[in-house]
Amino acid sequence: MGTITLAANQDWSILKPMLFQSIAQTLEMVFITLVVGGILGLVLGVILYGTRPGNLFENSVVYRILDIIVNIVRPIPFIIFLAAIQPLTMKVVGTSIGTAAAIFPMIIMATFATSRLVEQNLVPVDRGVIEAARSMGASTFTIIRTVLIPEALGPLILAYAFLFISILDMSAMAGYIGGGGLGNFAISYGYQKFDPAVTWTAVIIMIVLVQVVQAIANMLAKRILKRQK
Repeated sequence: MGTITLAANQDWSILKPMLFQSIAQTLEMVFITLVVGGILGLVLGVILYGTRPGNLFENSVVYRILDIIVNIVRPIPFIIFLAAIQPLTMKVVGTSIGTAAAIFPMIIMATFATSRLVEQNLVPVDRGVIEAARSMGASTFTIIRTVLIPEALGPLILAYAFLFISILDMSAMAGYIGGGGLGNFAISYGYQKFDPAVTWTAVIIMIVLVQVVQAIANMLAKRILKRQK
């Protein structure tokens, strides 16, 4: 009750530490998910691309199975995915509440989302460049590392910026399982306490985060694409 009164009066001397803690929790969830989910998604995306008919290590059975799994998981709303995967989260993390319990399902969802983004950005790569590398005796792994990914690097950077926004959105929903973060701060101390100033403070911080990441991604992608011309 004391917290409600303080928030309603916009006592920022009390709210500020909570806001800073929420920013730290959001950055922790987003950074870990982006790194781990981004790497796993890159691997899965390359496998999806490589197993496509006529590609590097064609395998229609593997491609079809992975394609179906990705298509099943990716469209599930994250708030429902959080609840559905709770038993597995309990087994792996040991709890279904808190920041760590939120990061685990975020990584899984980010992995599947990233895999499709990676696959879609590898498909337009010029097959002639890949065939040229293959004719020179380059191994499959070498082609992936030195030709395929570098050729698609600019679009991939923009895809990961888009992924950052999706992960930030997931982190906002993590508040429902006690994951903390800016989403939880906005709902608990803004929406539920009828304090728009608090809600908009969290919203503006999230908008600034997205703008900064998008600007950096645009700059990097532009430089890479310019160098490839």
